[in-house]
Amino acid sequence: MTARTLFPRLLVVCFAFLLTAGVTAQSSESDSRKTRTTVDSDGAPRLETEMSALPSIEPRRPRTVGANVVSSRFDQLLLTAMQSHLGATYYYTGTGPDSFDCSGFVWRSFQDIGLNFQRGPARSYWATFAAPPKGEEFKFGTLVFFSGLAHVGIVADEHGFYHSSRHHGVIYSPFNDYWLSRIDGFRRVPLELMQTPLMNQKARAAKPPATVTNIEEDNQP
Repeated sequence: MTARTLFPRLLVVCFAFLLTAGVTAQSSESDSRKTRTTVDSDGAPRLETEMSALPSIEPRRPRTVGANVVSSRFDQLLLTAMQSHLGATYYYTGTGPDSFDCSGFVWRSFQDIGLNFQRGPARSYWATFAAPPKGEEFKFGTLVFFSGLAHVGIVADEHGFYHSSRHHGVIYSPFNDYWLSRIDGFRRVPLELMQTPLMNQKARAAKPPATVTNIEEDNQP
């Protein structure tokens, strides 16, 4: 067979191969497409072909938390302790579990999470503990004092605090004009006093010494 007759035959074979490959590719592509009928702006029907949507996997989103969530394990335990006493009644010299005066509520809340210090009136906590660093006065867990050191509570944030009110018992109160105008200052209970690492969900059996004298006027609402 001469080159003159072989060359045209090779061209035919190559053309047939390319044609077959093209048809196969179009058929495969058409399987991944679907056709739908739409109406254009002139009202005429029109066929549209679009790729079939491939199954997608939704990326895992990070869990988010609210802005008011406390920042540490200690804060979480203290918040749980304080909130467990919400609704308890006020009782002068009371340290719980069902009734408290203001300093008794503070003492019990820290006792519940293993922070042990001498039970006393509000002014004794003022004298015992150091002031917080500047700018951290309204940090969660800070002690806040009012009315000539006659009343004490525990700061939740810059918006409010927990305390035992003479007329309402253990409550959360906002830092409104009444309370802001009566603030004497702030103190921090040092974490070095912590003895028990885990929160005791029930009130601890510990009781303050019988010789402690409470000198609290509790002239709050």
